[in-house]
Amino acid sequence: MFKKSLLLQIILKYMSNNILLNTIGNTPLIKLQKINPYFNVEIYVKLEFFNPSGSIKDRMVKYIIEDAEAKGLLKKGGTIVENTSGNTGAAIAMLAAIKGYKAILTMPDKVSIEKQSSLKALGAKIVITPTSAPPDSPDHYVNTAIRIASEIPNSFRVNQYDNPKNPEAHYLTTGPEIWEQTKGKVTHFVAAGSTGGTISGVGKYLKEKNKSMKVVMPDPVGSIYYDYFKTGKIEVHGNCTYQVEGVGEDHIAKAMDFSIVDDMYKFTDQDAFSTARLLAIEEGIFGGGTGGANVWGALKLAKTLKEHAVIVTIIPDNGVKYLSKFYNDQWMKDNNYSI
Repeated sequence: MFKKSLLLQIILKYMSNNILLNTIGNTPLIKLQKINPYFNVEIYVKLEFFNPSGSIKDRMVKYIIEDAEAKGLLKKGGTIVENTSGNTGAAIAMLAAIKGYKAILTMPDKVSIEKQSSLKALGAKIVITPTSAPPDSPDHYVNTAIRIASEIPNSFRVNQYDNPKNPEAHYLTTGPEIWEQTKGKVTHFVAAGSTGGTISGVGKYLKEKNKSMKVVMPDPVGSIYYDYFKTGKIEVHGNCTYQVEGVGEDHIAKAMDFSIVDDMYKFTDQDAFSTARLLAIEEGIFGGGTGGANVWGALKLAKTLKEHAVIVTIIPDNGVKYLSKFYNDQWMKDNNYSI
């Protein structure tokens, strides 16, 4: 049995009209006011933590689940199984609660306790796996999800890393929103990627609207994406043991379209965490580590631009999910990061 928390009860109260699901998307686009020193460049951030479960993953999960229902792949009383770094899991848990499904979610042990607790609060079962497990290990969180899904009748795996519906969701929603909100003036898009759904879908849409659009992807040190993009070779020693969550990868996701990307930057955990903390203190934007990495990338890009430009990037989730980690001064000191 899945325990129904107070939060779950509140969500279920709105089941009949799917009011909560109708709040997904159409998130604000905000111009950075203080931390951008480049007067010829405007930098805008799309605040995806305005989505009901607190992250950009609501868009993709809603789209994939509705497609699965329409195709008969997900049926009444079914179980949704997925591997996640937390945000996709929260979106799945929320939609499962609303629609009456069960949810089983696998995740690496580096995922913050706040994320783990929120999934449990929404009634999901979580399975923790070693972050250090290599992609070919049965203990890897993706392989664990595949095994669980194969063992449970009437189950459906979202398969976010390889599902083409992932970037399609952003092509149909996030991309058009950015184009409309900037009145077609956006010149550059910056987004880090794990599944690659956001950068691939948004980047494709924006490039179709403007052929001179440039797309830049920050990637954490340790991820294999940067080297693969630059050399075409897969780094066999790549891993996800860096501490920023929900970005980079130790295997090539099929949802990631490298042909959309014009350049990649390598960033460190320190880059991501320091920029996220700066955003909170200077701009009042309380986002996660990936948001910090994205803004770091946007500032790095802005420094290279001589002509007027409009850069848009993403704040994928809320900083509340990381209060025990990089927003905690003692945690930063204990992990040898500067404050």
